[in-house]
Parts: sequence; structure tokens; C-alpha cells
Amino acid sequence: MILILGLAVALAAAARSTWSPCGLSMLSQITPVAEAGRNQRFARTAGWFIAGAVLGGLMLGIAIAGVAIALAAAGLDQRTAIALIAGGAFASAAVDAHLFGFGPPFLLRQVNEEWLSKYRAWVYGGGFGWQIGFGVTTYVMTAAVPLMIAVGALSANAWVAVAIATLFGFARGLAVLLGARLRTPAALLAFHRRFDGRGEPVRRAVIAAQLAVGVVAVWIVAPVFVAVGVSVAAVALLAWTHSHELRRRVAFEQ
Repeated sequence: MILILGLAVALAAAARSTWSPCGLSMLSQITPVAEAGRNQRFARTAGWFIAGAVLGGLMLGIAIAGVAIALAAAGLDQRTAIALIAGGAFASAAVDAHLFGFGPPFLLRQVNEEWLSKYRAWVYGGGFGWQIGFGVTTYVMTAAVPLMIAVGALSANAWVAVAIATLFGFARGLAVLLGARLRTPAALLAFHRRFDGRGEPVRRAVIAAQLAVGVVAVWIVAPVFVAVGVSVAAVALLAWTHSHELRRRVAFEQ
């Protein structure tokens, strides 16, 4: 069950992370039109990018696995781990919703775009992919990233930790394929206009995913009346997130 929860969090974290400055940069700079301007083949560069992202996720998973092994040695039982995951999921959703007055992005670091003009495609493709796949070397756009790390560690299973983080890296790497059909500057501009408009719905969807993970975890370990109360609280937080964003937009437009 922890593996399933972790994989769900990994996919949610990867999806939201695509809207980071680094993710947007990749969708501008590693496209058929941009690669043609550098006399490179998009398919080859994208392949290196995905490979680098998978390697980054794998290495993150190995690091998490060390903590998972330590927790297993300490005798962490699955019920306690799931309870902690439930608490972490609700906390991360609240942070993403800015319920506490702060939220992402965190770790405001961008990849070095000078690599694009200095190095070969396999270097900048693989290097950018690794940094993005590792998850915590560039912009962190959602608290689902540290939640994913926590879930992997709380699994108390090295293979589960590696699987969760590797899926995150793979999903982040695949995002580069969103630009596979962008062969003209006009197509690139139109794509980014559409993509930018989907950022807020994706943010809310990721918050909903974190809350869903928390609710599922609570139903596994808590009495029914507690689980029902937590489920109601999750729905309330999601509704508050939506209304808060509407109020923010109205204030901005005025």
C-alpha cells in the first residue's frame, strides 16, 4: 500500500514540477525548432534528457533508500508509517494551498542555460535531465516533492524507495516530449500560451491528489469516525483552495 501511495505522490509531484521555471525552460529550449537552430536532432537530445532524468530519480531513490533501511532497522511498523504519511500528505497539501501564508516555489535555482551554447547535446540534455530528475537541485514547485521523499523513506523498504523516486524522474523526463511537435516559433508561442493557462488547474489537482493520499491513509489506520472527519476536512481544504484562488484573481484584476 505504501508503494501505491508513493507512486501516486511521485506522479503528482512530477506533473506540478513541469510548471517550474526549469520545466518551462526545457519546453522552450529542447524542442525540434530550438534543436534545429543548434544543428542538433530533437529525438537524440530528448533521449539524453529522459535518460538523465531517470538517472537523477534513481540516484535520489538510492539516497532515500538509505533512510528507509535505517527506519527498517529501527523497527518502524507499517501502521505507524501510514499514519505518518497521512499527516505528511495533509501538511504538504496545506503548504501548497498557502494555508499557512507561505508555499512553493522553494529552492529557487535554475539550470545553467549557457550549457546550450557551450556543450554537446548529450551533455546539456543529460545534465539538465539529471538535475530535474533528482528533484531537489532546482526549483521545487510543490510540497509533494518532500512528501514523496518522506513516503519513500517511511516505506522502510529500499526497493520501494528507489521505485518511487525513479518513477518521479522518469515522469519528469517524459515531459520534454510535450514539445515534440513544435517545429515553428509560432507553434512554440501558441503552445506556451496554452500551457501557462493550465498551471493553476494542475496546482489544484496536485493538492487534491495529496489530500486523496492522506484520506486513503487515514481510512487504513484510523477509526471510521476519525476517517470521516478527516475526509470532510480534506473536501473543505480543497474548496478553500479554489475560493482563495478566485479571490486572488479578482484582487489582481482590480
